Formats: sequence, structure tokens, C-alpha cells
Amino acid sequence: MFLSVFDIFKVGIGPSSSHTMGPMVAAARFLSRLRASPFQPHGLRASLHGSLAFTGVGHATDRATILGLAGFEPETYDKDAADAALERIRLEKTVTPDGFGPLAFDPASDLVFDYDTPLTGHANGMRLMATDAQGDVILSEVYYSVGGGFVVTEDELKTGPGEETGPALPLPFSTAAGLLEVCAREGLTIAEVQLRNERARRSGAEIDAGIKRLWEVMEACIARGLETEGILPGGLNVKRRAPAIVRALKEEYGRNLSAPHTIHDWTLAYAMAVNEENAAGGQVVTAPTNGAAGVIPAVIRYWLDHVPGATRDRLPDFLLTAAAIGGLVKRNASISGAEAGCQAEVGSAAAMAAAGLSAVLGANAAQVENAAEIALEHHLGMTCDPVRGLVQVPCIERNGLGAVKAISAASLSLRGSGEHLVPLDACIETMRQTGADMSEKYKETALGGLAVNVPNC
Repeated sequence: MFLSVFDIFKVGIGPSSSHTMGPMVAAARFLSRLRASPFQPHGLRASLHGSLAFTGVGHATDRATILGLAGFEPETYDKDAADAALERIRLEKTVTPDGFGPLAFDPASDLVFDYDTPLTGHANGMRLMATDAQGDVILSEVYYSVGGGFVVTEDELKTGPGEETGPALPLPFSTAAGLLEVCAREGLTIAEVQLRNERARRSGAEIDAGIKRLWEVMEACIARGLETEGILPGGLNVKRRAPAIVRALKEEYGRNLSAPHTIHDWTLAYAMAVNEENAAGGQVVTAPTNGAAGVIPAVIRYWLDHVPGATRDRLPDFLLTAAAIGGLVKRNASISGAEAGCQAEVGSAAAMAAAGLSAVLGANAAQVENAAEIALEHHLGMTCDPVRGLVQVPCIERNGLGAVKAISAASLSLRGSGEHLVPLDACIETMRQTGADMSEKYKETALGGLAVNVPNC
């Protein structure tokens, strides 16, 4: 299946694409199915399973599910309206999505965290139900949030993606080796191959506007994160650090005290700004997930602000290249921390960022593939072990280090010819196998690693 730049990058809300955006998207899909059904619902229920149950409160899964059943969606999310709706729902014990009258829904009893009954299809499972006036279930659907805001039903997961829909792609590829072959045969860059395929499904104007919108949201998120101080919600009392880091960097710069290595601190600050906003439930772009949302914006900001000759008109090349790599990782392995650990989130983001940066720095297709492989290879085995299930520790700093690794990987690839021992396809397959072998307690359940070895209460 072709994954567009607008599949890999989506405007959404924090703190998690799989645990916040996904359940909200699933609720919207369920409401659409309910509207098309012959049933007259009286109430709604939901149960959360697996990772959605274990880390659901820390990831605001309960909030997202309630709001999704009330008709909220990530792309048009308004926090003030959402806060008011939640208060009303808890008082009145009803939700009123478009197309229905008031439907009974008491968050205290109709939203269940089921820790004992994992659903078999994926670690991030949820069941949504509609009931009649007697409380009997008249419609039920199981959804899996598979990472990056992508949601599939139980039947869709069993049957697979099916045949490609829409106009035929002019330059299809499903592996990195296949992508390099297309580039060589057609004399195109990776970004140009991705763009040719995008244009089979969307107009050039739509693509340009969409990419412009993605960067505007990323840039605005960095700006908010660099300006907003205070303590992040959730109870860990984690202090926002990005504003103070930038203030110190500016002061040192004015006094000519900056050491060369402090360029990394700028990159760290940009990434941490994004993930501090994400942890606070702000608007971010999945890149390819919320938990890894800071890596790519930070590398782009590093390139624009600190690399001579960088120009904004090359942003599409960066994001299209990154999307092509992200599509390969999602298609052939995973971008879900609950499925394969943080290697699938920050590791994937670092590979995408390294590819994008090397592309705008003049790398050929082989060097871009090498950059992505280097970045992903050196995240292999990384676990997802958020303290108290919050997307804060170690996630915020981890995005900063992922961005620094991505820059180093791009630089290293540009020092070579593109020839290297480990193909990106082999690295992606290794990541998939490592995720399959990884203990469940290290896959976004908050049952192992830092989550149990750091006091969090």
C-alpha cells in the first residue's frame, strides 16, 4: 500500500498518536458506522485493552475516547471546547455527537480499563459498543490503534490492507532496494519518486498547500514550546526545560562563550520544545508518531537556522524524502512503540530525519538510504518504558538525542559514496524481529525498565 506524505505526517494532538489520536479516530469511525446502521442507539460504551489500558490514563486515552464519542476529531480539535464538553459529559452523563440525540454515556462506568483481557490482534486494542434502552449491545466493533494515528478494525487487521485503491502509481516501490532501483532507472531523487506517486492521487496545489501546512504546525509547535514555561501535567512534576536552554544559549552566544558542541544543544532544545508541547496535550504533527514528534521538526529547524545555504523552498524535498522512508518502515516493520518498542518510534523518526537532511544537503539516493540505515541501526533494541505511562520520561530527552543522531547519520553518509554493508531493508527487518522478540513489559505498558525503577509517585 502506498503511504502518502499526509499519511506519515498528520496534524493531531498530544500526548500520543497511538493512545490519544488513534482512539479518537476509532470513535469517529464507530459513530460513522452507527449513523449508517438501522439501529436506534440509546447509549455508548467502551473498553480499553492491552497497552491502551495499562498506560491509558498517562496517555489521556480515556479523555480521547470520551471526546471521540462526543464527536471530536484530531484535525479540528479545540482544547477549550473539549474541556467544556468533558465537564458537561461528566455532569450530564451523556454525549451528543452530530446526527444523534443525547446518548447515555457515564465515563465512570461506561469506559472500562480492562487490564485482564488483551485483544489478540495488537497491543493497542479497544472495543466500542452501542446499546439500546435496555442496555443490550446492538452494535460492537473492535479497533486497533497501530501507531502514528492509524486505526484498523479487527476484520481489517485479519484480512490485510487489500488491493491498492485509487489511480495506479507511476513509480511503485515496497522496499528500499526497490526504491533505489526506481531512482536509478528514472534518474530521479527519492523526493521526486515520492512526489510523482503523490501526484497520482492529489493535485500539485493540494500537495504544496498540505506540505506548507505541516511545516507551519511544526514551526508553531517549536515556537510555543520555546516560550512556555511551567510544570507538565500528569503528576511527575517534570519541568519544561526548552525555554531555559535557549535563553542560556543566547546569553553565551552574545558573550562569545559558545563551544562548538553547543550546536547540539540548539537541536535538543527544538526537539524538547515539541515534545514538551506534546506532553501538555498541544497540537503537534505525527512524525511519524506523537511520541517521536520532535525529531524531524528539530532537524529541519537545525538545517534552516544553522546550515549555510538552507532555504525553505527545499522543505518539500525534506518531507517527501522522509515520508518515503517512513512508509517503508511502517509497511515492513512498525512505527508503534506498543508493538516494537521505542526503536519503532524515535528510531523510525531519526531514520526519516537523517534521510531528509541528507537529501537537502545534496546526497544522492544511495547516500540517503545509507543515512536512514545508520540512524535506525543505532536505535535498534530501544525499549518503550515511559514512567507512569506519561510521554515525558524518557521520551522528551529521547527525541532530542534522536535528532542529534539523525544529523550525525546524515553527515556520516555524506562523507561516503553510499556504498555500505548493511542495507536499509535488512535494518528494517532486524527492527521488526527485535520488536517481535522484545518482552511485552518493554513495549509501552509501563511494566518494565525506567517505568518501574524510577519512583513516580
